[in-house]
Amino acid sequence: MAGHENHHHHFSLCFCDLMRLLWSLVMPCVVLTLLLTLVLLLVVLGLRLWLQGRRKTRRAQGGDPALAFFHPYCNAGGGGERVLWCSLRVLMNRYPNVSFVVYTGDKEVTGEQILEGARQRFSITLPRPVTFVVLHHRELVEASSYPHFTLLGQSLGSMFLGWEALTAFVPDLYVDSMGYAFTLPIFRYLGGCRVASYVHYPTVSTDMLSVVRERNPRNPVLSAVKVLYYCCFALLYGLAGSCSDVIMVNSTWTLGHILALWRSPSRTSIVYPPCDVRAFLDVPLEDEDEDEVEEGWEELGRELGSDKDVGGGDRKCHSIVSVGQFRPEKDHQLQIRAFRKLLDRKGEGAGGRESLRLVLIGGCRNQEDEERVLMLRGLCQELGVSDLVDFKLNIPFEELKRELVSATIGLHTMWNEHFGIGVVECMAAGTIVLAHKSGGPKLDIVVPHEGRQTGFLADSEDSYAAAMETILALSPSARLEIRLAARESVGRFSDQEFEACFMAAMESPMRKLVR
Repeated sequence: MAGHENHHHHFSLCFCDLMRLLWSLVMPCVVLTLLLTLVLLLVVLGLRLWLQGRRKTRRAQGGDPALAFFHPYCNAGGGGERVLWCSLRVLMNRYPNVSFVVYTGDKEVTGEQILEGARQRFSITLPRPVTFVVLHHRELVEASSYPHFTLLGQSLGSMFLGWEALTAFVPDLYVDSMGYAFTLPIFRYLGGCRVASYVHYPTVSTDMLSVVRERNPRNPVLSAVKVLYYCCFALLYGLAGSCSDVIMVNSTWTLGHILALWRSPSRTSIVYPPCDVRAFLDVPLEDEDEDEVEEGWEELGRELGSDKDVGGGDRKCHSIVSVGQFRPEKDHQLQIRAFRKLLDRKGEGAGGRESLRLVLIGGCRNQEDEERVLMLRGLCQELGVSDLVDFKLNIPFEELKRELVSATIGLHTMWNEHFGIGVVECMAAGTIVLAHKSGGPKLDIVVPHEGRQTGFLADSEDSYAAAMETILALSPSARLEIRLAARESVGRFSDQEFEACFMAAMESPMRKLVR
C-alpha cells in the first residue's frame, strides 16, 4: 500500500515538473507574440497616419479628390484596357472636379504614347488629362518570376507593387481594374482609401480545384497537398477580395466564382465590359436581298481600304479570324490544329484548301508573348499551313475592323473565358462566331436571341473543324440570318450599357468622394 502511494506521489511530482517546464517555455512565447503583435499594430497605425497625412497635405494645397486605377499593363491593348479607358472617360465626363490617376508599369512609353495607343486601338479619347504614376517593379507580378508557387508569388508580388503605388500617390478612392485582389487590403487598411474592384477573372476558382484533383490520380498524397495549397490560397483570396466596397464582375461565370470566394453578394454586380459594337453598325446586314447585301459589303470594303471581297454569300476566299492577346490561355495552338483538320476535310480544288485563310490578331504585352508568337509560327510550319496563316500584332482599330468585316468565321478557343470581348466584336461585325463551349461565351454571349441562333460552340479539334465546315457549307441566306440575330443580341454589350451599369455600381463611393 505504501509503495503504491509513493509511486502515485512520484508521478504527481513528475507531472508538476512537466507542467512547470511547459509553462516556462510557453509563457515567453506568448509574451513575445503579444509584443510582436503590438509592434505590428503600432507600425500599421503609424504607416496609416503617415499616408493619410500625405493625402491631407495634398488636399490642403488645393488638390481635388483623386481616384486611382491600378492597371500595371494599361498599354497592353486588350479587353481589360478597354474597360479602363471607358471607365475613365465616363467618370471624367460625370465628375469634372475629380482628378484621375493610373498606376502603370509601362516604363518604356510615355503617357502621351499610352493615350495615343488607346485612341488608335479603341477609338477612345479622354476628355481631359490623366496622371500616370510609373511603377518600377512590375516584374513582381510576372508569372515568369515564380517557377514554383506561381499564384502565391504573384499575389505577394502584387502586394509589394501595391505598396510602391500607394507610397508614390495616396488616392481617396482606389480601383483595382486588373484583378490584383491582394492590393485591396493594402489601400484600405494602410492607405485609409475606399476601394473598388472590377474582376475580369478570379485568380483561383472551383474549376481549378477540380483540375488539380484530377491531374494526379496515381499520386493521392501530392494531389491532397496541392488541393490544400489551393484551398488555403482561395481562403486568403476571398478575405482580400471581401475588403472591396464595390465589386464589379464581367460575366455570369465570373459572378458565380466571386460569390463563392468573396461572399459579398450585396456589394457584387455584373457589369458587362464595353464592346465597340457601334463601330461595326455600318456593315449592311439589314437588307435580306443577297445582291444588295453583296453590293453593300463591297462598298464598305472600298471605304475601309480593303481589296478583298467582303460580301456575304459564296465568296472565293473565306477568312477565319481570331481576336485575342497572345497569352497561353487563349489556346492559339488549338485554332491552328483545328484549321489544319478543316483543310484536310476540304481537300484540294475549288472551294478547298486555297480558299481558306486563318488570321490571328492580337496584342503582345512583353517578350514572353513575342516568343509565344514565334512558337506558333513554328507550329504552322510543322503542320504545313504557314502559307495560309497570317499573324497581325498590335494592329490599330481600323485594321482590326477591316479584318473582322471581311471574315466569314470569328474563332475563339479559350477554355472558361471570363467574358470574350473579341467574340462580341465578331458578332457585331457580322462574322459568324465559333466559340469555346464554356465560360462567358456559353453563358452570356453565344446564346439564342428571340429563339434564333447567334453562333456555334465547340470544345475540341474535331468539333471545331466540323463546326467550321458546317458554317462554310451554309447558304448565303442562312449565314445572313445568323449574322442578323447575332448583331441584334450584342446591344447589351455596348459602351452605353457599360457606362450606365458602371456608374450605377460606382454611385455610392463617388458620392462620398465628392461631397
